[in-house]
Amino acid sequence: MAVESSFKNMVLRLSEVCLVCSALLGLVYGVTKAPIEAAAVAKTNAAISSVVPAFDNTPSGEVFKVGLSEGDSLTVYPASSGGVPVGFAVESNTNRGFSGTVKVMVGFDIEGNICGTSVISHSETPGLGAKMTDPSFYEQFKGKNPSSFKLTVKKDGGDIDAITAATISSRAYADALSRAYAVFQSITCKSECNE
Repeated sequence: MAVESSFKNMVLRLSEVCLVCSALLGLVYGVTKAPIEAAAVAKTNAAISSVVPAFDNTPSGEVFKVGLSEGDSLTVYPASSGGVPVGFAVESNTNRGFSGTVKVMVGFDIEGNICGTSVISHSETPGLGAKMTDPSFYEQFKGKNPSSFKLTVKKDGGDIDAITAATISSRAYADALSRAYAVFQSITCKSECNE
């Protein structure tokens, strides 16, 4: 028996199709939500462990935010060993990249030396700005203290060797590190000022 093609029947069939598709989409979201969140936490924990001195606490469980300016804050992961603070991992970002936002994890020891940096995400040009993920670029920050190491590219009077043909990306990376150091200074000032 053929169903008469009418506006009412077409709307009913289209509604049925939409209902089935939304139910399937909701089911897929429900199934994939936990693994996606777990992967994000694992990526954050890997970035933390690659940029701070050895620790035995769970920095992602002690996370806090520090404000830089109105509406702008960075996430801080404190690292400690045997209950003694050994450093901080600061999740920083900047919108000054050539192709948008650059997010990095910056690790500081208690004295303010950069222990390491790790790119979390970026959309810089492959083969140029994307070279910020190469050790030849990010290793130049290891062991440097921003109080004496100028976090600007040499072209601008600083100490950073910029990525060839990617000065904007290098400046963005430096800006993200400067923002992280400002948060580190804020944390240490609070703890020193409260003593």
